[in-house]
Amino acid sequence: MFYSLRGKLINVDNLSIAVECAGVAYKCNVTQNTLNELPSVGEDVFVYTHLNVREDAMELFGFSKIDELNCFKLLTSVSGVGAKVGIAILSTLSSEQVAIAIASGDSKVLTMAPGVGNKLAQRIILELKDKVDAEKTIIASNQSTFIKAPVGNAKAAVNALSVLGYSQSEAVNVISQFDGNLSVEELIRNALKSMARRV
Repeated sequence: MFYSLRGKLINVDNLSIAVECAGVAYKCNVTQNTLNELPSVGEDVFVYTHLNVREDAMELFGFSKIDELNCFKLLTSVSGVGAKVGIAILSTLSSEQVAIAIASGDSKVLTMAPGVGNKLAQRIILELKDKVDAEKTIIASNQSTFIKAPVGNAKAAVNALSVLGYSQSEAVNVISQFDGNLSVEELIRNALKSMARRV
């Protein structure tokens, strides 16, 4: 229903903000990472949004980056992970760190977030790793040739990019441009920079 908001930032309160658009102020729950990137109160702001509808309430969530929004949606698709836990995870870790943890199966990293115990962290890894696991062979949308499935760090990086909302073929295309011996973090960082330049 709401894709994004652009307007004047009129209030910041803990993990929520108010954005005035055409005379109407919208309250958005946000992560600490998004708060850190916001301008000062009174200045123009832009956030990607997600409307969470429950039986007893409708809540709007705002994110400074599309990657963070995609990661939030994926996290809250896991049984037992509500919006509050999703915000807690993305307030403790960046979307990139969450993606790497899921791709590498590192549940301990996720337990750094308040409200995330070992069992829940393992469930997040189990449910989401299956969703983003790379296929054996992928056809690039702009190529007629088959691309070999990535392995090792490259595979982990492709899976991490999938957590951030990129398609498998898009992720493989970008990751294949870089040295597969680089660390997962370096591959993801380089890939995100490369894709940002295309926008």
